[in-house]
Amino acid sequence: MKSVLIFVICLAALSAATTYFEEKFHPGWESRWVKSHNKEKEGTQGEWGWSAGKFYNDADEDKGLQTTQDARFYQISAAFPEFSNEGKDLIVQYSVKHEQNIDCGGGYIKIHPAGIDQEDYNGDSAYNIMFGPDICGSSTRKTHLILSNKGTNHLVKKEIRAETDTNTHLYTLILHPDNTYEVLIDGKEAQKGNLKEDFDILPPKEIPDPAASKPSDWVDEKMIDDPEDKKPEGWDDIPREIADPEAKKPDDWDDDLDGSWEAPQIPNPDYKGEWSARKIDNPAYKGEWIHPKIANPDYYEDDNLYRYNSNKFVGFELWQVKAGTIFDNIIVTDSKAEADALAKLTTATQAGEKAAEEKENAAKRAEEEAKQAETASKEHDDEHEGHSHDEL
Repeated sequence: MKSVLIFVICLAALSAATTYFEEKFHPGWESRWVKSHNKEKEGTQGEWGWSAGKFYNDADEDKGLQTTQDARFYQISAAFPEFSNEGKDLIVQYSVKHEQNIDCGGGYIKIHPAGIDQEDYNGDSAYNIMFGPDICGSSTRKTHLILSNKGTNHLVKKEIRAETDTNTHLYTLILHPDNTYEVLIDGKEAQKGNLKEDFDILPPKEIPDPAASKPSDWVDEKMIDDPEDKKPEGWDDIPREIADPEAKKPDDWDDDLDGSWEAPQIPNPDYKGEWSARKIDNPAYKGEWIHPKIANPDYYEDDNLYRYNSNKFVGFELWQVKAGTIFDNIIVTDSKAEADALAKLTTATQAGEKAAEEKENAAKRAEEEAKQAETASKEHDDEHEGHSHDEL
């Protein structure tokens, strides 16, 4: 009886799970996606492709949405039935493959509320969530997590790493109804935390007291000039430059034609620079003044920072200097089990890519070894022929 009850509970949980959007980019995917025309007039609208890339596990199954032109904007979106994630987990997961060895460009995905114009989809289109890798040189190599709240976008304060190689990687974001979040990369924790602590969404609980100011007699200068330290006599008489003592007037110098000859100036080794008194501790120092704080009258609590009452679109809105990124296996769901099930496709892709790449590398090594062997054999034959001529 107990096992039957457990089965019923599991079945009920499974039936309650909802997958709002899933995209594997199988044939017919273009009917579900709308390409923006926002950048067409200025000639910077990038063309999307459909490819599994150079290395893959299954040539058909692994096909995804690919950026194809360098230095272009990429803007495309797809709609799904509008939903609210109130009281549920919200999971956004997809795979990214920077096959071009990306040097500068975005690889993030966005979740939008109802109301965006898909034909004019652009960087100003309101979004709820922006999530995924962003790479630009060696200074920017991170996974973005930006949450919108009351029309303002808030970037997570913690650093989240991003994968920068040319292989496929799986990015997963989970927003929990207890206002916590998780970021997984290839199924492993990359970051987690609390929305109230890791984002500046809520106003601060305390603010500097506007009625308080630093007292006029407050001394916050830690070091002062030593009043007993005096400038040595003759300090200012030492010039910064002197005539080069090793310089000689050229033999062909004519004072009547060239004027009076003067030796060129060189830095004076005895010059000590501008004099300044040595520093000592300030006996009147009171320390750094700390502005007293008071309770922020504008502070409010909000236990629904995770909640978006309108989720309606998923989109890619990117700029890439070097194109070639492939996106695949997108899912928006409240079920970790459903996300994990789709993740298995990415795991298979990763294994197939690795095997294909290793096979190509092995073939290259064998080819190089064959060339080296051929060269060595030829050198040996030439050497043998040379010895034969010597004997004759």
